[in-house]
Amino acid sequence: MTTTLTLTQGDITRESADAIVNAANSSLLGGGGVDGAIHRRGGPAILDECRRLRASHHCRGLPAGQAVATTAGNLDAQWVIHTVGPVWSPTEDRSELLASCYRESLRVADELGARTVAFPAISTGVYRWPMEDAARIAVESVRGTSTDVDEVRFVLFDDRAYEVFARRLG
Repeated sequence: MTTTLTLTQGDITRESADAIVNAANSSLLGGGGVDGAIHRRGGPAILDECRRLRASHHCRGLPAGQAVATTAGNLDAQWVIHTVGPVWSPTEDRSELLASCYRESLRVADELGARTVAFPAISTGVYRWPMEDAARIAVESVRGTSTDVDEVRFVLFDDRAYEVFARRLG
C-alpha cells in the first residue's frame, strides 16, 4: 500500500484528519506556536490527558523524537499525536531525532488505526530548524517509513514553508 503525501497551507487546528500531529514541548502541557494553538482550540480534554501521561508514563516529560497520543478534544480529529522535535544546533547533527518524530508519529498512528495524519513542519518555529532541511527530513522520513496510513498531509502555515515543501515533494 502506498501512502499519499499532500500539502495544504493554513492552520493545522482547522484540519480534518484522523490524527493531527502536535509539535509539542517535552512538558506536554502546552506552549507556543503549534502546541499552544492545538491546546487552545482542542480544549481542556487534551491537557487533562497530557497531565495523566505526565503523572504516569512520562513524569519527566516526553523526550525529543518520541510520540504519544491523546484525544483531540474539540479538533476535527480523533487523536492528537504529540511529538517533541529537537532544537536545531549549528554544531551538533540532530537530524535523526527530527526524522524520529515523523517515524514515531506514524507508528503511533498505525497503533491507533489512523488513516489520515496531518503534520506541521516540526521544529521549524521556535526550535529554529532551517526550513529547507526540515522539509527534506520530513519528506524522506515519511516516504521511508512503512505505514498503514493512507494520507500524510503536511499543513504549512505560511507561503514560504508551503513553497519549500512543494519543491521537496517535486
